[in-house]
Amino acid sequence: MDKIKILIIEEQASFRAGVCQVLSQQPEFQVLEYDPSEDPVAIVEANYPDVVLLGSDTTASSRLELSREIVRQYPNIKVIVMSPNPNDDELFEFIKTAAVAYLAKKTTAEQLYSTIRQSCRGEYPIDESVITRPTVAQHVLKQFLDTASMGKKMERFTAPLTYLEKQILICVTTCITDKQIARTLRVSERIVKNHASTILRKLIANDRARAAALSMQDGLIPVEG
Repeated sequence: MDKIKILIIEEQASFRAGVCQVLSQQPEFQVLEYDPSEDPVAIVEANYPDVVLLGSDTTASSRLELSREIVRQYPNIKVIVMSPNPNDDELFEFIKTAAVAYLAKKTTAEQLYSTIRQSCRGEYPIDESVITRPTVAQHVLKQFLDTASMGKKMERFTAPLTYLEKQILICVTTCITDKQIARTLRVSERIVKNHASTILRKLIANDRARAAALSMQDGLIPVEG
């Protein structure tokens, strides 16, 4: 069986070495070399890893752009963010870059192993945040409302929330659990979780469409015709 190739993008050598040592304990993982002096996107292109662990020794804005760029150029590569100070605002911004997971740097080895394996199975551990973090749900709901407020010009490019999706987000903002949400809306917990995934896929697609629309409005992207 092919090994899972993992690239750790992290400037701090001690943290990079520590994570490498932890991952090396699993026979199915292969940790690739990373040189902080080189362009990380070029390293990704040269090695084409299955998973990128995105560290935190660069600024928040540059990490967001790096995550977005990797996913845009190499959609099959899974980006897992490792943050020293996890918070809901940063989590929401990384959700929009299509990162598959968001972990604390202090996460356990077992949690890291599990997250990597989940992502390589095509799962999105980050989706859980929609139904477990009220602040994130508030951000997501506001983003959809802001997009809708842009008017009919955005309707052809974006997907609105369904009634059930909107009700799920509203329920999460009141700090109730997924079990309580399912009971309140008279659906199964599986349906709640499936809709959470759909909500985030729409959010990511809408965010890209919105950015393109704003660029055209500002004249950054030429409009044909």
